[in-house]
Amino acid sequence: MGPKQNVHVAVVGAGLAGLRCADILLQHGFAVSIFEGRDRVGGRVHQTQLSNGHWVDLGPNWIHGTTGNVMLDLANETGTAVADIDQIPSAFDETGAKMTTADTIKYATIMWEMLEEAFEHSEKTGAEIDLKLSLFDFFKEKVPLRIPDGEPDAETKRKTLYQFCETWGAIIGSPVTRQSLRFLWLEECIDDENLYCAGTYKRILERVAKPVLDTAQISFNTTVQGITYKSNANDKVILRLQDGSTHEFDEVVVTTPLGWLQKNKHQAFEPPLPIPLMESIDAISYGCLEKVYISFAEAFWRPKEGQSEAETGFIQWLSPNYDPKLNPRQWLQEAVELSSLPGKDAHPTLLFYTYGEQSQWFTSELAKRPSKGERTQFITDFFRPYFSRLPNYAADSDACRPIDCVATEWLNDDLAGNGSYGNFQVGLEKGDKDIERMREGLPDQGLWFAGEHTAPFVALGTSTGAYWSGEAVGERIIEKYE
Repeated sequence: MGPKQNVHVAVVGAGLAGLRCADILLQHGFAVSIFEGRDRVGGRVHQTQLSNGHWVDLGPNWIHGTTGNVMLDLANETGTAVADIDQIPSAFDETGAKMTTADTIKYATIMWEMLEEAFEHSEKTGAEIDLKLSLFDFFKEKVPLRIPDGEPDAETKRKTLYQFCETWGAIIGSPVTRQSLRFLWLEECIDDENLYCAGTYKRILERVAKPVLDTAQISFNTTVQGITYKSNANDKVILRLQDGSTHEFDEVVVTTPLGWLQKNKHQAFEPPLPIPLMESIDAISYGCLEKVYISFAEAFWRPKEGQSEAETGFIQWLSPNYDPKLNPRQWLQEAVELSSLPGKDAHPTLLFYTYGEQSQWFTSELAKRPSKGERTQFITDFFRPYFSRLPNYAADSDACRPIDCVATEWLNDDLAGNGSYGNFQVGLEKGDKDIERMREGLPDQGLWFAGEHTAPFVALGTSTGAYWSGEAVGERIIEKYE
């Protein structure tokens, strides 16, 4: 195919989707202009450096599935270390007492087995499942079968198993009671294990961004206020920027997050988007998964001389009832400890995940505390009841006092759409069709959409999905001009 310098494409947003789309188009001779509201590329793929010198991801931490996953290929290509973190956690019961390894394995195994059954049920009979049913409703049906009435202390055991079931919320950024059972199958990812990106996404992002930064015209700190898409095939698409200037293009690819589309779909597009497309944008829910890193001078929870057990991988505090002041709702707490990461990527840090009401409350409290000291104190006070239950904790030990705290605030970030990651909640009628409608966009009118919310079904809500979605739109634009 000959060069396409006369075709000018605008890409709104320089996250993984926008960068990959731009790269594909540039390789085929298209002129590409990127408009990015931040002063950097990456969108939610972003890192910060802790005081211990280690970089941490503020966005995605994981590579979901290894079979044919381009993110794993990019990790290998860039020398980014990954780690297979055991899915069987250490767990503390609602009183704060450490559960035995045997009990933790038993409950976690049952939970994951029921989840597999739920995926199979959703995939095979989804169209017949009541819209109002949640994944938690499925668990309520199955738990009594797993722990029958005749079993000693059955009610207590069932309560504990339900608490393990709640941990699914930390995966989707929304409570398990809100997860649509009918569309649970859309949450199933690429085959094989989920790998923690131990070396962070930093070098992966640099690799994806380099050919674009070298070649494309990119405008940072530039937000798009409006898009007038084509009424006729020979029209141009017009972008109106925050400074009032307007620019014409042959095609426009919008890679803003789903939450941004939901908030701006009426005022950002002219003429108004077709009603079915607007309905699909609103139909898919937008999550609120947030992360909190707490670093220490040393990993005090690691085994000392003469001790055999160590806290590694996931740690969960189930429905804690011992912090009525800051956690009266008994929000589940879940963390990954990073001292057991491989080699030089290991550091004495706990990564907590929050979601749902806790994320909403937590980020609103952070917004009230502008100074680093205030925020550090608040984070330490909130999470101390949990990390203080780890082995070898002593309140008067310097090793057990946090030296750095970093928390994400995607819910306070307008450019992130005030949240993070699409998900599928109860009441959703045609989630797969809604994804397909957003994925299709309005190609005849020069308006395309990309992002984790338009990804292939096996990669929705993931960095891989965002990358693939941008690639797919780039290839479709190329095909249009062939």
